[in-house]
Amino acid sequence: MATTQILLPGDHITTNQVPTSQKRKIGRGLRQDPTTNDFTATIGGLLEVDYRKKTAQIATPDARYIPKAGDLVIAQFKASSTDFFHLYINSHSPQAILPQLAFEGATKKTRPQLKANDLVYAKVVSAQKNMDIELSCVNPSTGKSEPDGLGPLTGGMVFDVSPGLADRLLKKQGVMALDDLGSRLPGGFEVAVGKNGKAWVDCPEAGVKGICAVGRCLREMDENELREKEQKKLVNRIIGDLERG
Repeated sequence: MATTQILLPGDHITTNQVPTSQKRKIGRGLRQDPTTNDFTATIGGLLEVDYRKKTAQIATPDARYIPKAGDLVIAQFKASSTDFFHLYINSHSPQAILPQLAFEGATKKTRPQLKANDLVYAKVVSAQKNMDIELSCVNPSTGKSEPDGLGPLTGGMVFDVSPGLADRLLKKQGVMALDDLGSRLPGGFEVAVGKNGKAWVDCPEAGVKGICAVGRCLREMDENELREKEQKKLVNRIIGDLERG
């Protein structure tokens, strides 16, 4: 069971509003009073409490993205040095470094040959203040790119989305329109979502029209916060426009 409520900085949250398990995880935006064990909101946003996962945090859907370890991001290649690729995540973050061998099965001979502005789907390994962000395209425990499909992104197009929508897409919460659209587009589509507010889309069969249809769906979902019934109407309009050419 999960609950949400809107909080402002300084709002009081009692202990019975968050999970009480010793294994609970209290995330960003909540500060505990050591004398009462109650919490105070340090930022404004949505209090997200998941009693099943024993987590509580304040989410700021439209805040600028701040990298943290474990995040999936879509980064743009800028330059390379002896051992690293240097990439751009967003205008608010320091540059990111990606070891040239941090790809599944990569060796000095088989490592990717990235060109200016090429895109890479990667995971944040380290994000410390005043230091380069470190990325990787392999799961450190398995050495594989799965299950996230990490690595260079070829073809397709990238669309800007809000960090809030990016988070919902990754969690697959309230975004049924994409599943519906994918089932009705010829050949469906591929998508990679970065928490830095980027969504890469490719439609091998439907081509540019299909990609633009998905981009339109993302934009309208982002701007209008559509509910399930409204999302179905949106998909019907998009498919209708495609069929009319």
